[in-house]
Amino acid sequence: MPVDLRLLLAEVIRRNASDLHLSVGVPPALRIGGLLHYVHEMGPASVADVERELSLVLTPDQMESLKSAYELDFSFSYRSPDGLEARFRANCYYESRNMAAAFRLIPLNVRSIDDLHLPEILKEISRRRRGLFLVTGPTGHGKSTTLAAIINEINKTRYEHIITIEDPIEYVYRSERCMVHQREIGTDTSSFAEGLRRALRQDPDVILIGELRDLETIAAAVTAAETGHLVFGTLHTQDAAQSIDRIIDVFPAHQQTQIRVQLATVLVGICSQQLIPSGSDGSRVCVTEILVANPAVRNCIREGKTTQIKTLIQTGGSMGMQTMEQSLANYVAQGVLPLDTAMAYAYDPKELQRILADRGVR
Repeated sequence: MPVDLRLLLAEVIRRNASDLHLSVGVPPALRIGGLLHYVHEMGPASVADVERELSLVLTPDQMESLKSAYELDFSFSYRSPDGLEARFRANCYYESRNMAAAFRLIPLNVRSIDDLHLPEILKEISRRRRGLFLVTGPTGHGKSTTLAAIINEINKTRYEHIITIEDPIEYVYRSERCMVHQREIGTDTSSFAEGLRRALRQDPDVILIGELRDLETIAAAVTAAETGHLVFGTLHTQDAAQSIDRIIDVFPAHQQTQIRVQLATVLVGICSQQLIPSGSDGSRVCVTEILVANPAVRNCIREGKTTQIKTLIQTGGSMGMQTMEQSLANYVAQGVLPLDTAMAYAYDPKELQRILADRGVR
C-alpha cells in the first residue's frame, strides 16, 4: 500500500495516537501510549512520497517557506472521509537533505479539568484576577492540554476578554461567556514578545502565551502580570524550582535581583507535569507537581533560596500543593500505576519509596 497521509491522519484519530511521524526510508510511525508503532502496511516512504503527501496539507506559500527555511510550524483541521475530525499541530523539517514531518493530534473538544483528572487547585487558579501561572514539563507531556482546560474553565465561568498568542494555534476556543481572540505567530503577529506588548493595548483580562522562550517574552509576561492581568505560559522545565531558576537565569546578572522581586510578587503558582503510561491499552495519566505561591515561597524567590522550595511543597498540602513523588504515590496507592513504572518516572525514587512506606504500600 502506498503512503497515504489522509489515511494516516484518520488512523491517528481512530487509535488516539499522540503523534504521527513521516520521513524518507522508513514506514510511517504512530506514537501510542508513548511508544512508536510502525505502519508496515505502507512500507518505507520515498522522497517523492513525502513531498507529495505534505503538499496535501501545505499551501504553496508554506511549501516554499519550508524549502527556503528548512523548518515550518503550522496547524490545520482535518476531517476524514468517514467523518472523523481533529486538529493537528505539525512541524516539517529536513533531515539528511530530505523532507520529514511530525504531526501532533489536538482533539477538537477541549477537555475540562475534571475530565483530565487534574488537581482541583487549578479551578481556584482559574478564578484569580491577576498574576503569572506556569505549566511546565517535557515536550509532549500535555502542557497545552492542561492550559486549554484552565482557559476553558475561565471561558465558561467569567465574562472577560481572553487573548492567546501561540505558535501555531493548537486548541480552538469558541467564545462562550468570555470573548476569546487567538493570535498565531507569523500570521497574526510577528513574535511572542511583540504580540504580548500589543495585547496590553487590546483590553485583555487573561493572556495565554504559548511559550516563554526568551528574555523579551518573559519580561513582557512579568510586566503584564504586574499591570493587573492573569497571564499563563509554558516552560520546558522539570519542576517548580528549576522553572524559577530558568526565568531568573535568562536575565543578565545585574537585573536578576530586580526580576526576583518582580517574580516573587506576581507568581501565582506552577504546575509541572508528566504523562505516564498506565496500561497496555496506550492510556496515560497526568502526574503533577503543584506549587502555590504563598508568603514563604515568595520569600524564597526574593532571597534566591529556590533549593528550599521542594520542602515548602511537601508541607503545603493544605493549600493544594504536592510534589511529583506525592502525586506518583497517590496513583500507586490507587492501583493506577505499577510501582516499577512510578519509580522510573520519579525525580527522587528514594523519596517515593519513603512516602509509600509511610503509607504502608509495598
